[in-house]
Amino acid sequence: MRARYRLIRMAPLLLLALLLSACATPGPPEDAAVDTDGEEADDTATAEPEDTEPEDLVEVQAGYVSGMDQMGLPAALDVGFFEEHGLDVELAQPFPTGVDALNALQAGEVDFVQVGTPSIGAVLSGMDLVYLGNYSGSSVQKGIDETMAMVAREGSGIDADDLTTLEGKTVGVSIGSINHLYLLGVLEEVGIDPGAVEIVNTPPPEMPVAIQTGGLDAIVVWDPWPIVTINDVEGAYEVSRGGGYISYISYIGYVVALRDFVEDNPDIVERLLAARAEADQWMRENPEEATDVATRWLPGTDPEVAEEAMQYNVVQLDPRFSACNYLALHVDQELLLEVGAIDDVYDVNDHFVPEHILSVMETYPEFFDDLEEIPEAAQIGPDYLFDAEEAEAACA
Repeated sequence: MRARYRLIRMAPLLLLALLLSACATPGPPEDAAVDTDGEEADDTATAEPEDTEPEDLVEVQAGYVSGMDQMGLPAALDVGFFEEHGLDVELAQPFPTGVDALNALQAGEVDFVQVGTPSIGAVLSGMDLVYLGNYSGSSVQKGIDETMAMVAREGSGIDADDLTTLEGKTVGVSIGSINHLYLLGVLEEVGIDPGAVEIVNTPPPEMPVAIQTGGLDAIVVWDPWPIVTINDVEGAYEVSRGGGYISYISYIGYVVALRDFVEDNPDIVERLLAARAEADQWMRENPEEATDVATRWLPGTDPEVAEEAMQYNVVQLDPRFSACNYLALHVDQELLLEVGAIDDVYDVNDHFVPEHILSVMETYPEFFDDLEEIPEAAQIGPDYLFDAEEAEAACA
C-alpha cells in the first residue's frame, strides 16, 4: 500500500533536496608585507622574474546546494586546494535545491554540481548526467546516515524508545529526497506500512515553524535543521539520529557533470576531484576549521549549531568510488519506484564514470589514508560492471 502524501505527485525532475539558501562571502585581504623595521616592504625587492610566473589556472564554474554536507567545494576554495591543482574555480551562489543546481548545470551556467537523490529524476527526464565521485556517502558500506535525524514536537506522543508510536502521526520530509528515504527506512525497520503515516512535503526552512505550531508531529531532515529545531522550538526532542535505519537504502551525494563536458575535459575533471578529495581530508582532520568555513558560506548559521553538525558531517566524507556507491544509487531508485515517486529506473552502469576518481585514488593515496580500506570484494576498476547481488554481498 502506498503512503498517503500531501503535495507529493511530481515530475521526476522535481525530486527535492531543499536546504537553506546562503551567499558566499569573500575572505579578508592579504596583509601587506612588512620589513623588520616595521615599514612597508618594497614590492620590487621580492618580485619574481617574469619567466618564473606560475602556470595559468584553468577557469571552472561549480555549484552546490547550501547545506552542511556540501561544504567540500567552499573548503577547497577557501584553503587553496583548487589553486594547488591548477584550477581557478568560481562558485555559483548556493542553490536552494538540487533541482535548481541541475537546471543550472543543464543550462551551461556551471560545469559541475554536487547533488544526491534529485539526480535520479534528472536522468529519467533525459539529462545525460554522469557520476564522478562522492561529496557525501560511503565506499565501504551500503548505507550511512549520521547527518539525518528525526525530531518530534512536545506532546506528539512519539516515543524515541518505541518507534511503533509513529503510526498515525504526521511527519514532514522533502518528498523524493534522502530524508524521505530515511523515514521509509525507519518505518521498514519497525514494521509500519508507509500508508499508516501521513507524509507531508515540507521545505526544511519551514520545518521548525511547522513543529512549533503543531502542523507536524515530527520532521525528518539533514543537518543543520534537526539541531536548529531542537534549539529554537521549546520542547522539541530528538527521536532518532543516524542509527543505521537507512542501511537497506543509502545516503547518496555525488559530484556530477554532463557527459559531453567530461569527455571533452578529462584533465579538468581529475584536477577538481583531486582538490575535492584533499579538501575532504582537511575537513575530516580539522573539523573546527571546517566549521569556520561553514559559518562563512552559510551566513546566519549559529557557530555552535555548525560545530555540532560538522561532527556528523565529517563521518560521511568519503569521495572514493566502489561497488557500494553503485549499489546505493541502484537501491534508492528501486525504493523510489516502489513508493511511486518515480515511474521507471535506469541502469547505473550507464551513468557512472569511475575512471577519474580511480586515477585520483591511485595518484594521491595520501588523500585517503585516514579512511577505512575499501573491502577487496567492493573494489572496482575503470571497466567495472555493476551486479546487484555481488555488490550486496561486498557491501553488507
